[in-house]
Amino acid sequence: MPEERLTREEDAVLQQQYLRALSSFEGIILSQIDIKNKLGARLNYSIQAGIIILGAIAISILVLLLTLSAQINRISAIVSDMNVDLTSVSEQMHRIRGHVVNMEQRVALLQDIQGVTGTVNRAMEVIGSDMHSMRDIVHGINRHVATVRNNVGNISVNMDIMNHEIQAMSQEVHHMAKPARSMNKMFPFP
Repeated sequence: MPEERLTREEDAVLQQQYLRALSSFEGIILSQIDIKNKLGARLNYSIQAGIIILGAIAISILVLLLTLSAQINRISAIVSDMNVDLTSVSEQMHRIRGHVVNMEQRVALLQDIQGVTGTVNRAMEVIGSDMHSMRDIVHGINRHVATVRNNVGNISVNMDIMNHEIQAMSQEVHHMAKPARSMNKMFPFP
């Protein structure tokens, strides 16, 4: 009988210790679950912030690409204009070459007709007319060259505008990255 009483008391003590251990274990498990929930919520906030930042960067890149596309279209139009001007210059150079060949032929004729001054005078008048035509053609070439210079100046201005826009976008991206750096300071990860 006394042995049964001792075993009952020991069982009661063991049962109380078991209940305390079970309660402690339950507290530990609940605290771990709470910590995991907090870490999960923090991770979700970080992922959401990262998605927002990536979206902002994607929009910035889209704006940059659209701006570059518009500038490339402008440059393409200017190059097309330059191509037309250069074609015109090439045609006028071909005409000048024809006039020079014509002049060479007439100068060659002058050697054969040195004794005939009237023919020489007429040939000189034709040469004068050719020179006048050449002067007009050279003036035309000068105008086209001025147009080409103007187009090159426009390209330079457009490139400067693109450069300024890219610098402004770079500053905006740098400015948009500040919240991410602040978030890194607020939620440091090991």
